[in-house]
Order: sequence, then structure tokens, then C-alpha cells
Amino acid sequence: MESGTPATTEREAGRDIDAPLEGLSDSGTTDGVDRVVERGERDAAPLSTKTKPAALKPSPKRTPWNRKNPYQATVLTNRVLSGPGSSKEVRHYAFALGDSGLVYEPGDGLGIRPINNPEVVDALIGRLGVSPDTTVTLKGSEQRLDELLTHSFEIGVPSMDLIEAVAERTGDDELGHVLSTGDRDSIDAWIWGKDALDVLSIDPKLGMEPSELLDLLRPLQHRVYSIASSPLAHEGTVHVTVASVRYRSSERNHGGVCSTYLADRVGEGESAGVFLSPNKSFRLPSDDDVPVVMIGPGTGIAPFRSFLHERRARGASGRNWLFFGDQHRSSDFAYEDELTGLSRDGVLNRLDLAFSRDQTDKIYVQHRMRESGKELYSWLEEGAHLYVCGDATRMAKDVDVALHDIVAEHGSCSSDQAEDYISKLKRDKRYLRDVY
Repeated sequence: MESGTPATTEREAGRDIDAPLEGLSDSGTTDGVDRVVERGERDAAPLSTKTKPAALKPSPKRTPWNRKNPYQATVLTNRVLSGPGSSKEVRHYAFALGDSGLVYEPGDGLGIRPINNPEVVDALIGRLGVSPDTTVTLKGSEQRLDELLTHSFEIGVPSMDLIEAVAERTGDDELGHVLSTGDRDSIDAWIWGKDALDVLSIDPKLGMEPSELLDLLRPLQHRVYSIASSPLAHEGTVHVTVASVRYRSSERNHGGVCSTYLADRVGEGESAGVFLSPNKSFRLPSDDDVPVVMIGPGTGIAPFRSFLHERRARGASGRNWLFFGDQHRSSDFAYEDELTGLSRDGVLNRLDLAFSRDQTDKIYVQHRMRESGKELYSWLEEGAHLYVCGDATRMAKDVDVALHDIVAEHGSCSSDQAEDYISKLKRDKRYLRDVY
């Protein structure tokens, strides 16, 4: 994500939480699976006396599709959004929902069950010094090692069990020191960019039986991406926006488990296992007259593409304001044609852009917020809902600081009063964040 710090790299860009970042438990769980979503309080007061009651919706029929039993959805679209010269590879995917019965709402996530890279599987089996058809007894049945490593175990992100076992058996000084400190930041820094093969390769003489390795690995985890489509505007399909994670580490090319699975090994016409990950804490206002402010740089734009198409399909009269940013306008302006069309049609009333590398001084979305602070505060005073999607460690924090400063300046109040104002926005579910 583009944020207020210049250290953002291609490995950090986007929704792919199976990047090296994933293993560092920055995405909400130690398995690096789910998003961090800040939820409003359950006893929140009504937004205003003008708020319309939410329309009653029929409950969708229960479907059998879940993380353990994903629906095999056909890929209708797999195309690169990034232009020539971009340092990133951001892709748009559309999946057919077919007869699945899956029903989603804007703000929900799409879970995807990845398949491990066969090249990494082969290299890992080679490191163990066995053949791919080696069988291992698992849950009372004999199963092939290559099938297990391909479909059932997490090899892209090393488990702490594996790391600790290798440290104990190799006596590696560096790893032993890092673990002895018990400092999570130091451990995270050591893990960064490594997979299971990298950990085993610390000592080429280290031997390990296949069954031992499997006992030290975690189950292969699903990945969740913000849905980028509207069920009304994109009937029968579901879309996601994914940054393909690619990097070089330990003299090997690495890739995000799920992002490169989709990009390289699931072409149009093929299928991938998907299921819905509902997010009831990141919903559009039930009142279509309420204005909406959306802040989503990089692939954080995904849910806001969904929001805008949904509001147009619903004929919502509420104004819409989007802050979007990335590195270069010429190569990183995701969905430029769509956003231009939505602006032209009067759906997107205001679009503020921040392309950080297009000028000497880097400009980010929080800078654009400050430039328009008076009007942004006016929108909030008129009842606008404000949404943030993207990087939790940098962008979301910088946006939150800017929001506090804007409220203090244009609301002519102290920092404590600004904090109270923003706390009330959260209680009223008018300041919602889907950050990861």
C-alpha cells in the first residue's frame, strides 16, 4: 500500500497476505489468514433522526461452501491492471458463482483456497532426499508426500514449530540468539521472506524424515481478499483485486502462495476453490441519502469499487468521495477508466488522487485529506460515513492522525475533543476500517 512512509515495497503492496508479511501475524491471526477489522460498538446510538430503517432482506439460503469445502468457481477474468513500467503486478479476477448459491454484500471478503507452487514442493522433497511418491501415514491412511505438500500443508510461511526444531537440531548461532531474546520484532525480522525450504537449508547436513517435517508444519491456510464487485451490478460473479507478490530471497525466487497461484496457475476457464467471508462491520449506510468518504490506496480500492457500483445500481442519492493513491499515475491507476466513467456519470462526486512518485516530494492520501480538510470536516458534520481500507501498519495510522488533526483544526477544538468526536464516529459506525 502507498502510505506515509517511503519504505513500501512490492512485497507489501496489496491484499496478498501470504507474502512474507503474512507469517508475521500482522493480518489479525498468527496464521496470517484473516483481516484486522475495527468494529463499532454494539450499543451504538442511531446516526441521526433522519436515518432510514434498514430494509428487511430475505435470509440467503445456507450453502455447503466454506473454508473446508470451497466452491470450485470458474475464473472468467484474470487480467493485469498495472501498466508498463510499474514496479507492481496488480491483477483483477472475476469468478463465476454458477449454481453455488453464494450471496455476498459489498464489504465482504472472498476466501480462496490456494495450491502450493509445484516447484517449491519438488525442491522441498528433494531437500528431504526422498521421491515424490513417498507415502506417509496421516490420519490412519497412506498418502503421497507430494500431494500432501501441494494441497494440505503450509510451506510458504514457516511455522514456529519448524523454526524452533531446526534451531535446536542445528545449533545455528544467529537463529538461536534471535529465539533466545523472545522479542517478537526480532523473530519477525528473521522470518521475513523465508519459507520452509529456507529454514531447512540453514544447515545442508540437517536430515529430517517426511513424517517429522509434516508434524512441524501448519495446515495450508486460505487467504481472504476484499470483494471488488457489486452483486447488483455484477450479477452471478464475484471480483477481487490482488497484488501478485514476487521477491528474491536466499538466492531463490519466491512468491506469495495465493497471489502467484492465481496469477500463474489459474487461467481463464479454469477453477479455484472459493467461499465467502462475511464482514458485517464494513457495510454501506442503509440510508442511500447518506454521503460516503472512502480512503483506499493501492489494492485498498477493492471494496470501494464494490461500494460505488452498488450505490449506482441502487440509485443512491448520497454523495461519494474517494481518495486513491499509488506510485505512478501512468502505471498504477487501478480502474482508471471505470472511475473516470463513474465521475462523469455523477456517481463519484469527488476523486482525490495521490501518486507518490510523480513529483519530488512524495504525496500520500493523508496529504490530500489535509489539503481538503475543511470540506472533509463539513461532510462529516453532514453525517458522512468514512471508510478506510488497506495497510494497517502505515497508511491507516497516518490517515487516522490526519483525521484527528482535521477535526481539531476545522472543528476548532482541542486534541481531546477531537478524540471524543472520532470516538463517537466509531460508536455510531461512521468510521469503519478494513485494514491488514
